[in-house]
Amino acid sequence: MSETQLVKACLEQLHARKLFAFRMNTGAFKTELGHFVRFGAKGAPDIILVRQGRFIGIECKVGKGKQSPGQKEFQDNLEDAGGLYWLVYSIDELINSLTRRT
Repeated sequence: MSETQLVKACLEQLHARKLFAFRMNTGAFKTELGHFVRFGAKGAPDIILVRQGRFIGIECKVGKGKQSPGQKEFQDNLEDAGGLYWLVYSIDELINSLTRRT
């Protein structure tokens, strides 16, 4: 399973449970004039979930995938602000997080 497929499966699971969640896209592109335009917050997680008034960032990884330095910094900032950050490697890990946390 690719990370894209895992993100899609996680979103389907969250939406099936009628939870408020959405895909957070980040990146950059080059305009026709050669300018770069960045969008989204650097290191933002793949999925944003708001549950019981709590902001939860969900980063999806597969195999031996690891967080980038920007993702670790985002996690630290989010947790310092009182939010939660879940790093999941499978749909089962997401389901376990939903039943054990928040």
